Amino acid sequence: MAVLEKIRVKMGWLITILIAVALLSFVIDPSTLSSAMSMFSSKYDVGEIAGEGISYQEYQQKVDHFTQIYQITSGSTSSNDQTQELINNSVWQNEVTERVIMPAIAKAGITLGAEELYDLTQGNNISPVLLQDGAFVDESGKFSKQRVAQFVQAIQQDQSGQLGMYWNYLEDNIEKSQLVEKYLSLLQHSMYLNPVELNRAIAENNVTYNVDFVVKPFGFAMDSTIVVSDSEAKKYYEENKKLFEQPQSKDLEYAVFEVIPSQADIDAAQADMEKTYAEFVKAENMKNFLARNSDQAFVPYYYKEGELATIASELEDFAAKAKVGETLAPFQVENVFMAAKVMDVRNMSDEVFVKHILLVGDDEAKADSLLAVAKKGDFAQLAAQYSADKNPNVAEAGDLGMMSQQNMIPGMEDVLKAKVGDVFKVKTSYGTHIVKIKDATAPVRKAQVALLVKEAVASKVTYSEYYAKANELASKSEGQLKLFKEVANEMNVTINPAYRVLPGAKTLGSYQHTREITRWANENEPGTVSPIITVDNKYFFVVGIKADHAEGYAPYSEVATTIKNYLSVVKQGEKVAAETKELTAGATTIEEVAEKLNTTVSNQSGIAFSSLTAQQLDPKFIGALPTAQEGVLSGPVVGEIGVYYFTIKGKETGAFYTEDDAKARNMQIFSSVQNVVPAILTEKAEVKDQRYKFY
Repeated sequence: MAVLEKIRVKMGWLITILIAVALLSFVIDPSTLSSAMSMFSSKYDVGEIAGEGISYQEYQQKVDHFTQIYQITSGSTSSNDQTQELINNSVWQNEVTERVIMPAIAKAGITLGAEELYDLTQGNNISPVLLQDGAFVDESGKFSKQRVAQFVQAIQQDQSGQLGMYWNYLEDNIEKSQLVEKYLSLLQHSMYLNPVELNRAIAENNVTYNVDFVVKPFGFAMDSTIVVSDSEAKKYYEENKKLFEQPQSKDLEYAVFEVIPSQADIDAAQADMEKTYAEFVKAENMKNFLARNSDQAFVPYYYKEGELATIASELEDFAAKAKVGETLAPFQVENVFMAAKVMDVRNMSDEVFVKHILLVGDDEAKADSLLAVAKKGDFAQLAAQYSADKNPNVAEAGDLGMMSQQNMIPGMEDVLKAKVGDVFKVKTSYGTHIVKIKDATAPVRKAQVALLVKEAVASKVTYSEYYAKANELASKSEGQLKLFKEVANEMNVTINPAYRVLPGAKTLGSYQHTREITRWANENEPGTVSPIITVDNKYFFVVGIKADHAEGYAPYSEVATTIKNYLSVVKQGEKVAAETKELTAGATTIEEVAEKLNTTVSNQSGIAFSSLTAQQLDPKFIGALPTAQEGVLSGPVVGEIGVYYFTIKGKETGAFYTEDDAKARNMQIFSSVQNVVPAILTEKAEVKDQRYKFY
């Protein structure tokens, strides 16, 4: 079980979860998945991938398995809502990977042999999955092959089976990650830039233009004479339906009653604080006292100047001058009362460079003997000879590197209080450490401050008052949206809109943990109003459904205005182009165009495709340059902001765009492709995520 403990101590559960979710850079964008959501799978399915349903039972078994992995790494037998959501999402992403990505990889003929897998776990090419895993790093934070070997050996002696389960989990992720990397490599090499394409790209981007031009802006106001008919808009809609794909969603309207402590509740908290403060001043065991009497546990942190200001300015002013044992009388910040006591004041470094000799076990005599020698002898030589930490990746044997309060190994806190050159003994969960302070930042004054915190909470009376208000709105609405708005107006209650709420949404506006609201909305029709829905035992919601948007293409009626506005802009550009063409009829020079349009000629030199973004010029205008004749009036060109007329005064061929630039651009294109490919595969598989029905 010692190995398990190391996993729990040195590895955050978040890394475990993220491995399954990320699979290197091969991440499926949730927005891609949401576009494929549907309500039409089996009643007992949590989703469908590639036409195959995923039953609730099957999915829950995998959730249970991932939960076990979490428990192994965290040492916890339970998980909060946030953690469980991460686990659920990891399982779903793993299902998408297994059923969509892996078949594509297999079809490409990509495999992973046993020897390669061994090389990735215990050989010379360790997988990033293991390198990120805190279970396999030594005390200095460096990856250790020895730790991996010890772990694998310990599996045979682990009767619980947990080590084997965790190792299988890691191997599975290592295998998937490597296969994905190979697949990406295949895609990368398919984006080959042949010599002809390379030379053309270099030639095109090494031409710069010196251009005189005139632009007739469209103007900010829409031309009232431009009319887009329904037939034109409908034609555009039918020809571009793909632009109007939408997931299933609903438009909601809601009122929320936040339970806020009354003045009576605040007075009660203040009275409790004043009573407890008298005991706080005299408390000898501050850790135990705060555990029993404060809303915040004792934190043994040493605060330097400025850090307490983020909590309260009163604390900052107090700690800056107070001596050990002095207390700050209770003060109020909003609905929270605080008091403080300085437990210790020291001049300490923010960071210290620590060397150590690790002794495993409880041989105090050996530790004391080695400590005496280390104070006089060659510390690095002693570390190389006696330390259990044999990290080969350090400059000198025994180096742990710079440590701060934020990255401190539990039990090492005293190193921050020591001076450069000090050699002493500390104990951690890893064993006994003989430590030496090699270097340190300049000491600054820091204070260890105990905080007594009492937050005013709503009483049952206050709670009931807010519930009564919410209940009045809900009951008088009689489940009807029309009445809901009328009653809310009479009660002077604000109605908030929420548009396009997805079936699996867990937030509503700025409010978190609103899953029950979306669950109710999924089960009801437009025009209905909910009973009271309680969130976080602090908010009472009454919700109405305004509209339902089915999965598929948005109806024409919903997008008609958007389409007409777009087509109006297009028509305005065409109209301006026609008008300028008529006005400039007969003009042969850019100066004549400027005169007829009552404007001036502008000039831009050094225009090149390779610096298009930096130049911030209209791309349609620049796109017209290569096909134009030098010295000849060209136009009109309908750009994004106006209509252009131009004359190329000269061209220059340089060598600023190199072969490396062309290859770098090709890699940028590949990066886009490698992100698009999984999205395309996912869309083709018609992924339907319906977990919201059950979770």
